[in-house]
Amino acid sequence: MSVSASSLPARPHDPASDESSLPARPGGPSPAELLAFARAAAGDAGLVASLPLDPEDRTWLRLEGPGGSEAWLIGWPPGTGTGWHDHGGSYGAFATAAGALTEDSLAARLPTEGWKTLELAEGVDRHRVLGTGDARAFGEHHVHEVRNVSDERHSVSVHAYYPPLPLMRRYSRTGPVLRLEEVELPQEWR
Repeated sequence: MSVSASSLPARPHDPASDESSLPARPGGPSPAELLAFARAAAGDAGLVASLPLDPEDRTWLRLEGPGGSEAWLIGWPPGTGTGWHDHGGSYGAFATAAGALTEDSLAARLPTEGWKTLELAEGVDRHRVLGTGDARAFGEHHVHEVRNVSDERHSVSVHAYYPPLPLMRRYSRTGPVLRLEEVELPQEWR
């Protein structure tokens, strides 16, 4: 099924906003708490140094996040990235501990089911670079891709999600067309 996002309202976007004021789920940490955790962990030089870095593939360590959240310390070799994805309804935050990460995201709430391809409206694309010490929170409908665009330097980041990721939807993108490619379950990335 093909759907057009041109009728979907774009989320208001404030480039300076880190979205940490988004609502929390009852019983879980707030986006602001996840953001504070990601910033603190990214600032822990000993923790960051404990991550083994691979010259070609991303590496990661599972961390104990606040209030039952899922958290990861991730190493990004030059030129690596996530591809377009969402977090299966979880909200979260991430902070760059070393290097810089480029994030491209969509400022539109996508339908979670019932489509395979989607034509995105103009004006929904957002782009930001998060250098060492920069962080952001995001809501449960966030769709993005994160990349280390450096040709020579590793980046390291901390990511936290609540509730723990139930799944991730992976997308491909060609121009304005977003295509759902697969749905990954937790056992596939642990």
